[in-house]
Amino acid sequence: MKLVLFAHTPPPVHGQSLMVQLMLNAFGGDCRRKTAQAGPHQLNTNPYGIEVYHVNARLSYDLPDVGRPRLAKIPRLIFYCAQAIWIRFRYGVTAMYYVPAPPRRAAIYRDWIVMLLCRPFFKTLVFHWHAVGLGAWLTQQATAIERWLTHLLLGRATTAIVLSRFNQPDAEVLRPRRTFVVTNGIPDPCPDYVPSLAAKRAHRASHLQRLFQTQTPATNSTQPHETVHVLFLAHCTRDKGFFDAIEGVKLANARLAADKTPISFRLTMVGSFLRADEQAEFEKLLGDLGDASWLRHLGFISEPEKWALYREADVFCFPTYFAFEGQPMNLIEAMAFGLPIVTTRWRSIPEHIPSNYPGLIEPRHPDQIATALLAVTTIDGTMFRQVFENQFSVARHLNDLANAIKSTSL
Repeated sequence: MKLVLFAHTPPPVHGQSLMVQLMLNAFGGDCRRKTAQAGPHQLNTNPYGIEVYHVNARLSYDLPDVGRPRLAKIPRLIFYCAQAIWIRFRYGVTAMYYVPAPPRRAAIYRDWIVMLLCRPFFKTLVFHWHAVGLGAWLTQQATAIERWLTHLLLGRATTAIVLSRFNQPDAEVLRPRRTFVVTNGIPDPCPDYVPSLAAKRAHRASHLQRLFQTQTPATNSTQPHETVHVLFLAHCTRDKGFFDAIEGVKLANARLAADKTPISFRLTMVGSFLRADEQAEFEKLLGDLGDASWLRHLGFISEPEKWALYREADVFCFPTYFAFEGQPMNLIEAMAFGLPIVTTRWRSIPEHIPSNYPGLIEPRHPDQIATALLAVTTIDGTMFRQVFENQFSVARHLNDLANAIKSTSL
């Protein structure tokens, strides 16, 4: 099967662009480049049976510019559409893969342009829904003309692929012929989990359980404290839970101190600020805290540094309420490292976490974060490693994705 992959790869780096890059690599890369290098008769068929012709439809080079309306983006978008149409006739590709926008008007209008120019030339259209919320926006907020145009240009796709059951209404409001649920998947970032980390996680949980049952005598101010390492790794924005995580850890430390428990939490924040006002608010917060030795912000780090932090952490904290949250890659990574998790009942997240798990909280509730941190710190996170292996392995993801795409030719 031949497929035009109309989607951008990093930069900018975010979950969607990383998954597109993974898909492109697994399906053998851009066939146009391979043809130029090896000749049309020397292409190696990849095991998934899909030949990809990639249009790297990048309109932004940094995260703050993603979804931002700029007239300069329009000529570039038209150029990408022309590439796709040229591929259609040059290589005989009749199927097109596209990632629809979240409910932001500038991004939706971009989708209109792409579908208006490209859709008439492609018999098969595959939508892969990564962001959420468009279905609700169409039914509740869109104007009549916006609703009509969106249904006209994006309605009745051949196949819709969604990340979870929660995401299905976004696809089904536009009435595709068929819908598949395909969870994300990543290459295992901790392939040595069993020999090197599993026993460490279990021992650490048992050790902290004993400490939580210990109280420091009031007269002994020199009693050594154990530090529990909490990791937050995401864009440093309010709606990703950045400030809630800080407040939650602060409250948890206050409770531990009041109970004279010989434990304290240390929070490591990893990620870049997208807004100058939120960065300024954080810097002011540091000044207001006085002793902020329990809090550090590392900014953007390399991938090896990221994996090392996951290994060193005791708990992963991600209290998101980001409006377009799909299936957070950071939670999948934390699961791969067998970390206990504190996160929110938000979008599709609860589908992959036991309903009675004490680390699942309501959004915008730092007091619940504090309670959850105290509860999950003594839990062995191996169950999340099993969730990763069962639901988020790269092999399962790519097989399911390829089967969903190839079903369009049946």
